[in-house]
Amino acid sequence: MTRVVPLLTNPANIRGKGNPDMAKQLRIPFTQVQIGRFLFLLISIVLMFVLRPFLEDFVGMSVLMNIFLSVILISGIYAVSQKKGVFIVALVIALLTLVAEWSAYFVKTPSFPVMGNALGALFLAYTAAIILSYLFAEHEITGDVIMGAICVYFLIGLIWAFVFSTLEMLQPGSFQMPQETGADLSHFSYYSYVTLTTLGYGDITPISAPARSLALLEAITGQLFIAILIARLVGIHISQSMFRQQPGKD
Repeated sequence: MTRVVPLLTNPANIRGKGNPDMAKQLRIPFTQVQIGRFLFLLISIVLMFVLRPFLEDFVGMSVLMNIFLSVILISGIYAVSQKKGVFIVALVIALLTLVAEWSAYFVKTPSFPVMGNALGALFLAYTAAIILSYLFAEHEITGDVIMGAICVYFLIGLIWAFVFSTLEMLQPGSFQMPQETGADLSHFSYYSYVTLTTLGYGDITPISAPARSLALLEAITGQLFIAILIARLVGIHISQSMFRQQPGKD
């Protein structure tokens, strides 16, 4: 007797096979709406941009950034917590980052801010890499996939903000800043996203050769992200739509 093995032609079957953790997603209480693992990370990043300008008068800028950063780190840990090994690495880096960032308020030494920025950039880069690996392994466009792609774009901007801030700490004067603007992470976050989206307002300008090179690399990174990842997601969506339009397919 010949045994017939069904082919995995349905994108949903492919996704389920490659990502068994999808069945473990949380749901909003009393509803069947799933909470994707990237939702909290996306919300925490968006809240940082939305709430920070309105809270500056009540909390110091550096303290406020560290609070939002702590929330983003916790959300990032949850986003990559599906695999034990990845979760442990992310947790260790996040804890070291938090210790270095908050210790700067108690121990006045230049090494802690530099260490905190370096560890923060490392954690965000690690998180972005894990999310990217998930996105490129997916064969179906879902809400979680879209949120993951948005999170990676935001994370890229934050990574470069840490890099620019670290460069200014190590080589003061690498950037020309407005006189009323301090050279802290919040302003480099603004400069990073302006560079990533190639807006280039010109209020913050790279002066040194390393600063110019890094700004150029970030601008290229932003364009490549859109050209490669977004194009892939669009291609998968078209293929997915064509498959569903075939006779006998849901």
